[in-house]
Amino acid sequence: MSRPKSLISLSPQEFVHFLKAENISRFYFVYDSKNNVLKSSHAQLQTIADFIQSDKRDFMRHEGMFFQITRHYDTLQGAFVHRTNRGPGAGGLRYWNYNTIEDYLRDGLRLAKGMTRKNALAGLWWGGGKGVMAHNPAVDKSDPVVRASLYQEFGELMTSLRGCYVTAEDVGTSVTDMANVFSKTRFTTCIPPAFGGSGNPSIATARGVICGMEAALEFIGDAGLQGKTVAVQGMGNVGGPLLRFLFDKKAKKVVACDIDPDLVQQLKGELSDKYFEASMVSSGDNSIFQAECDIFFPCATGAILNPRTIPRLRARIVCGAANNQLEDSDSDGQLLCDRGIIYVPDFLTNRMGIVNCANEQYGYVNDDPYIERHLTKDWEYSIHQMTLKILQESKATGDPPTGAAIRMADNLSLENHPIFGHRGKQVIDSLVADRWH
Repeated sequence: MSRPKSLISLSPQEFVHFLKAENISRFYFVYDSKNNVLKSSHAQLQTIADFIQSDKRDFMRHEGMFFQITRHYDTLQGAFVHRTNRGPGAGGLRYWNYNTIEDYLRDGLRLAKGMTRKNALAGLWWGGGKGVMAHNPAVDKSDPVVRASLYQEFGELMTSLRGCYVTAEDVGTSVTDMANVFSKTRFTTCIPPAFGGSGNPSIATARGVICGMEAALEFIGDAGLQGKTVAVQGMGNVGGPLLRFLFDKKAKKVVACDIDPDLVQQLKGELSDKYFEASMVSSGDNSIFQAECDIFFPCATGAILNPRTIPRLRARIVCGAANNQLEDSDSDGQLLCDRGIIYVPDFLTNRMGIVNCANEQYGYVNDDPYIERHLTKDWEYSIHQMTLKILQESKATGDPPTGAAIRMADNLSLENHPIFGHRGKQVIDSLVADRWH
């Protein structure tokens, strides 16, 4: 008789079937800081909590992780809350395909932790969190009726969490999807302008990535993008606008790829007058890493810089919009450093989406100075100045840039909100006390 699969090795759909057989529709993992243990809401799931806590790479005392199975379409949805000292956990909602529950959990853990660091370095009074929805392959995710149902149910999840996490748009999620989330909760940003929101933050994010790249070029004594050859992995919400900014900055040539054939053809047509090469690739195809270029922009999914891909890089600088580009922030950051490749940490350079979201609650002004200052070269905490500061510290200490950025961000993330203190943890404690599950 073959041994049964461990829960973390199940596919999301196999796991959903297991949960339904156990009559579990909602569950959580919450960190008990007094006893230094990650606790599950259900005894049947404690082995998953133990696995998460034993992990030394992606888990960093995340305060809480909350999950539900949707009433319709058997879809696993989760909210990962990392650290809420500075304010509610804030970060986008990702809708993606996952092979196993381990893949799903690791992505959520990494993304939430990355948002803590991103928000801290940006000077925002927000903590770190992330929403993750695992695609059910039996469901047609292009059907607007299906999507409306899924995102409305995620909105209900947000409301049930009482504000310890505030969601927004991320990979696989559109402004229309966010309107459906908003229809069921107030704990969201990046809603359509018609409802008083700021809309899609992707263009602002692309502008921020350009600022980080220009700072890296300045650090190595280069004048700028003019005449450079650039490779871009992913041409979606951020990668698409980024392509146009690169050509506006007089880049000589851009080589790009995406898994969406329609998007590839669309951008080929729009940039037909430019020196632009674009190709459709299958998921997991990393041939773009071998493109000979000055700068490599990862703008797809995370964990793509690792011992398998870094040796293939033929770029001087890596600076992209994808979250959690390093599979292991320590060893992979060192591997890039050993190869002499300048790496601009993603949680520094791709901050503008969340900056745009943070300003939503304070109303709108033209040419908002609280947004624009992040994109200047003179503000102390701008992307440009912080990138230079981190690269200079890296050079002085011999540590990879990621290490310098993480130390700075983690210290900032422990500062309590000046008005509400560590309120997010109080909210999580109240959810546990009220048996949220």
